[in-house]
Amino acid sequence: MARAEQQRTTDAARRPLDPAAIAELRAIFGPERTLTEEWDRAVYSYDASFKSVLQPGLPDVVVQPASTAEVAAAVRVAAKYRAPVVPRAGASAMTGGSVPHRGGITLDLRRMNRVLEVDLDNLQVLCEPGIIHKDLNERLLPHGFSFPVDPGSTGMATVGGMVANNACGMRAVRYGSTAHYVLGLEVVLASGEVIWTGSPGSRALQSASGLNLTGLFCGSEGTLGVITTLRLKILPKSPARGVVTALFDRLEDAGEGTRLVFRGGIVPSALELMDRAAIRAVNAYKAGLDLPDAEALLLIEIEGQPAGVREAAQTVAQTLGALSTRVQWADDPAEVAALWGARSVLGAAAGLIRPHSTRVATGEDIAVPIARMPETLRAIHAIAERWAIPCTTYGHIGSGNVHSAFVIDPRDQDEVERVLRASDEIHELALAMGGTVTGEHGVGSVRPQFMAREHGPALAAMQAVKAALDPLGIMNPGKLLPAEGSDGV
Repeated sequence: MARAEQQRTTDAARRPLDPAAIAELRAIFGPERTLTEEWDRAVYSYDASFKSVLQPGLPDVVVQPASTAEVAAAVRVAAKYRAPVVPRAGASAMTGGSVPHRGGITLDLRRMNRVLEVDLDNLQVLCEPGIIHKDLNERLLPHGFSFPVDPGSTGMATVGGMVANNACGMRAVRYGSTAHYVLGLEVVLASGEVIWTGSPGSRALQSASGLNLTGLFCGSEGTLGVITTLRLKILPKSPARGVVTALFDRLEDAGEGTRLVFRGGIVPSALELMDRAAIRAVNAYKAGLDLPDAEALLLIEIEGQPAGVREAAQTVAQTLGALSTRVQWADDPAEVAALWGARSVLGAAAGLIRPHSTRVATGEDIAVPIARMPETLRAIHAIAERWAIPCTTYGHIGSGNVHSAFVIDPRDQDEVERVLRASDEIHELALAMGGTVTGEHGVGSVRPQFMAREHGPALAAMQAVKAALDPLGIMNPGKLLPAEGSDGV
């Protein structure tokens, strides 16, 4: 069977939802929050993944809970009728994770978007899963605090989705992943029971009590339960930041420059790489940026007190001076904002490298050891050339996370076949380099077939946890883990 045709095949034979289940849901949510018309449900049949373009997944019904009690009621109905349950909010993910490929009940959590408590003295905030990352930080900004994980999709990504996929983003090199900031979670289990991880009455910043259930649910992609409330660690915002810009004639030199920064004792808040195609795409997308042409560009951000930022930025500039063709640093807020503005538009700009085409999200999120990043980038370029597909590469080089943006005409069946094969090769490349098939976007329904080879015998332990917490297999089925005894979903 052709690779694209495989993408289109249904993950499993779907069983229509019993009309009695829809009637029970309508009694709970009312007709205005129980969506059954096909044109309403079609909105929930995709996310930002290429797979959902090839294979949309139509839910049988969509409900829009506004409280934990309503989520629990919906899950109890699902358990009674053995119906799939798919949590969803911003749907900005690139893995099909919130696409109901097996039908069932989609829980639209966007109404649950409140900040419930801001506890500055204890460095934490209590919020609901549907709040958008940018909105949360705007709420914290007047207090001088932030939730420091910084996804590129800050204006779309919800905090619940970030936890479900353990998002990282541009500042992972210093601040780590979302999981590092999750202190506790309220979760509705597959039975409809509600639990708190991290001790329900705790406001402590650390604990060694019990199994780490909080960590278990971070990155679980809705396969173990539905997150309904989050207790998150927040940090004071740094008073100053500066950015060093360094240009290189070779990708390998950008990789060596990254190692020199760390060897020099500097831990930047962000360390980003753009290749030549990415630089040109950004310049085409946003007039006036005028980023200089080069084989590679590094953006190195330093945060802290003004004097310390200036000293560290100058140290980085001196460290990279002999290796780069041009290096400069800036600490003017407007100039720093402009540089990060250039980086932030890359996802949208990538499609401009080829007329009448679009970027597709597939094979887009591998992570490799930092030392092998230049070698990996060269190999990605070679894969793109071999399959004759334009590709922009960029990423969080400081944490080894590489994003590949393939650009195709999705109406051209041959190009679709080629890009899917190129995507498979990039995932194979990640494993060969001693890396992972996903650094931050998650597995969803596009990468379960690689889980056995990446995790080995540990996969069986993961499947055992899934079976214990979701014995009916109703929680976001077909995502994250392959079916037991199978290489695929």
